[in-house]
Amino acid sequence: MARISGVDIPRDKRVEISLTYIYGVGLSRAQKILAQTGVNPDIRVKDLSDSDIQKLRGAADSYTLEGDLRRQEGMAMKRLQDIGCIRGRRHRMGLPVRGQRTRTNARTRRGARKTVAGKKK
Repeated sequence: MARISGVDIPRDKRVEISLTYIYGVGLSRAQKILAQTGVNPDIRVKDLSDSDIQKLRGAADSYTLEGDLRRQEGMAMKRLQDIGCIRGRRHRMGLPVRGQRTRTNARTRRGARKTVAGKKK
């Protein structure tokens, strides 16, 4: 099992896809890392040599990933809540932050429907 940035990446998938299991690495960043290291993106993780894995670890260390990135995002959200801006208040209330409508929809953010009495026409 290859371990990069504290994450065990899946062995039976292509390297390009396996790298996306690391928080902060999407497909485009995975492709950049592979181009930087010269590792073939079509090869399976189980077929990688130890030197290839070391190259990937080194390239991944140049980015902010996993715990550090989660902490950074959490601190940014906490800062918004502390200064009391509208985005911070919406985060705190569990409502959509980016201007979406809430009269209908927004079920993912607001949770299951709570029935309110006297809501008939």
